[in-house]
Amino acid sequence: MSQNSIFISFENLIKEGQKAFLEADSKDELEKARIQFLGDKGELKAEQKKMATLSKEEKPLFGKALNTAKQALEEAFEEAKTKILAQSIQAKLKTETLDISLPSIPNCSVGALHPLTLITEEIIEIFKRLGFSLIDGPEIETEYYNFTALNTPEGHPARDEQDTFYTNLAPHILLRSQTSPIQVRALETHGVPLRVMSAGRVYRNEEINARKLPFFHQFEILCIEKNINFGHLKWTLQQFLSQLFQDEIEIRLRPDFFPFTEPSAEVDAKCPFCKGKGCSTCGGRGWLELLGCGLVDPNVLEMAKVNTQEYSGFAAGLGLDRLAMLKYNISDIRNLYSGDLRFLSQFSGLNV
Repeated sequence: MSQNSIFISFENLIKEGQKAFLEADSKDELEKARIQFLGDKGELKAEQKKMATLSKEEKPLFGKALNTAKQALEEAFEEAKTKILAQSIQAKLKTETLDISLPSIPNCSVGALHPLTLITEEIIEIFKRLGFSLIDGPEIETEYYNFTALNTPEGHPARDEQDTFYTNLAPHILLRSQTSPIQVRALETHGVPLRVMSAGRVYRNEEINARKLPFFHQFEILCIEKNINFGHLKWTLQQFLSQLFQDEIEIRLRPDFFPFTEPSAEVDAKCPFCKGKGCSTCGGRGWLELLGCGLVDPNVLEMAKVNTQEYSGFAAGLGLDRLAMLKYNISDIRNLYSGDLRFLSQFSGLNV
């Protein structure tokens, strides 16, 4: 078999195959053409079987021509396949066009923002108006940022494994038990003066019941400027609560203790639902315990390399889950994480 006859034979095969693929108008026709030219019993396989009858000199030339023909036929098949698929899509689009002028589907459910998202976004907007910037930080923290840098001494009960979730990633690595480490990192990164807020999930080894879960959400603020005092803190919290409940809210501060603030206080607000008369929301007391606050302990500022002779500040933190439960009258914290659409649908009208 001469070299010319080998190549002429394969050229004819390529032309016939390309024509068959090109003229195929459907997937079925294209598949028939593929079987005819590229199938296990097709014409290309028939040519391949001739290899056994060739001499050693002819086999390399024949093999090269065979591979060239196979590649050309496969490329032609893929092009035809792409063309038929495009035609199929175009035809489908013409028959399945969407008429946007048609009325909406009746009884179609509408999504709603989660109550935690609603309360968080509302609080963030309030503090933005008060000059605070939103920052974030890692949920997996070091013991230094979660405790030491916040003036929590060795041996403090909060450091114990019965309260805090330690990981096996490395020594002294844990799931943050508060969002306060974000404040320390902000002091180190941005310096002073500083006015920031943060929100995020925290983890504590709590029993699961209607009021507690091993994970929940906190919101905190930190203000470090010159000549900051307790009056600035009280005014800020008064403004925040009045805007949140859209009413003039009376607050009272009770002395308390937190390692990273001194002096420290718990903030109670006169119940906005009963105006202090006593109701189911406030447990008949007329007051709601809402958050903890205080002036930042100088030890915390000094560890962050802040000059305490020139700067002072205040911090406050609250539980977003608890606040959402109060504002939206949710009796069980587990409802916030149930994923029950019947529960979530109640908040669809609150989206803004």
